[in-house]
Amino acid sequence: MAEAAKQTKPTEKTFFGHPRALFTLFLTEMWERFSYYGMRALLVLYMTQYLFIEVSHGKEIWGYSAFKGVLEYFFGTLSTQAMSSQIYGLYTGFAYFTPFFGGIIADRFWGQRRSVYVGAVLMAIGHFVMAIESAFFPALILLILGNGFFKPNISTQVGGLYPQGDERRDRAYTLFYMGINLGAFFSPLVCGTLGQKVGWHWGFGAAGVGMVIGLITYHFGGRNLPQAVHKESIQEIEAKAHQPLSKSDWTRTWALTFLCLVTIFFWAVYEQQGNTLQLWADQSTDWNFFGWNMPSTWYQSFNPMVIFIFAPLLDRFWAWQSRRSSEPSTAMKMAIGCFLAAIALFTMSYAARIVGPGKGSVLWLLGSTFMLTIAELYISPIGLSLVTKVSPAKIVSMMMGVWFLATFFGNYLAGYVGSYYEVITKQQFFLVLTVLSIIPGLLFLFGSKVLTKHLAKDA
Repeated sequence: MAEAAKQTKPTEKTFFGHPRALFTLFLTEMWERFSYYGMRALLVLYMTQYLFIEVSHGKEIWGYSAFKGVLEYFFGTLSTQAMSSQIYGLYTGFAYFTPFFGGIIADRFWGQRRSVYVGAVLMAIGHFVMAIESAFFPALILLILGNGFFKPNISTQVGGLYPQGDERRDRAYTLFYMGINLGAFFSPLVCGTLGQKVGWHWGFGAAGVGMVIGLITYHFGGRNLPQAVHKESIQEIEAKAHQPLSKSDWTRTWALTFLCLVTIFFWAVYEQQGNTLQLWADQSTDWNFFGWNMPSTWYQSFNPMVIFIFAPLLDRFWAWQSRRSSEPSTAMKMAIGCFLAAIALFTMSYAARIVGPGKGSVLWLLGSTFMLTIAELYISPIGLSLVTKVSPAKIVSMMMGVWFLATFFGNYLAGYVGSYYEVITKQQFFLVLTVLSIIPGLLFLFGSKVLTKHLAKDA
């Protein structure tokens, strides 16, 4: 048995106990998220405060009239804010829809590494094209397609660094998640400040530069990636493709799919940070500090800052619970996350009642976002890790795509619900979001025993 253990754990160069390749993937994802969240911090403000105002003054944007006509056919006349919210939801949604297909293409044809290269190049081009106002929609399409190839395959490679049963895997995803949020922390400070204080296109250009740095990091750090992660031979891919899934595989796959789809409601609430909560930050929050007006986009750096501080603490808390045999199951952790999100949005509903039409303290927004971030830590990194542990090996990238497919529906729902931000009162709006948080919490709570039973074998 000792000899077998040695064979299953080959000698590897490590850094802080993890494969060096983890930090290549960490830095690559950090820069990609810098570009994504830099773009997201500006998108709604750019549309509501500049781009669509220019359209009303005669500015031509390719495809705008046709696109608006389709949306208004289904939803009626849309205000500038409602139109912007719909586009925000469609953009962020489709950015998480295309990874489903990007995962399939990587599994069967291109391999994970080539798919990451293609995605990074498309996204870099898309960010720079955002500087051309008339090409707004083509730029969004490039970003969506690029994310489809990049996102599932960079995340899956993290799991591929560790053998089955390696206890470091969950910790690796926590570290990887911190890399995501390191990029998300700096991007509003850099891209947001440039966009709001210098010029919108400077902000989008900075996002493009971040994506290029991420591509360079991945290329030159590629020597740290194990050969198995680089690519598989055509023969190996074909062999996997023709191996049928076992009954146990199908059970785990369907249970995992259900778990992923329930998160749709959570993402619809969570993604308001870049949509209506950003509008609240800009319109209903006092950002004056000793005579200096802080850019409202800096608000979006608070979420990743909380993650830096509390992700390691929460990881230690779960380890303490595990030693006492009291750590919640994955489904129960997700239920807790959803109920915390409900508290966060109920806080905003109360804030809307207190603040009214004026501007209120930043503490309302930051307090709510703090709770929403802790909720995120109970759901997102846990889900990413679970997908790589539970998914059958031959469809792991596709199942990572299913995780992001649920995020697609959630993000679009965020845009659709956000279009009512100026239609109903703010207090009513945030109460709706509170209910949307409670629904998945109840589903996870009452389904936890069944889900845990079906996922327990490999989890």
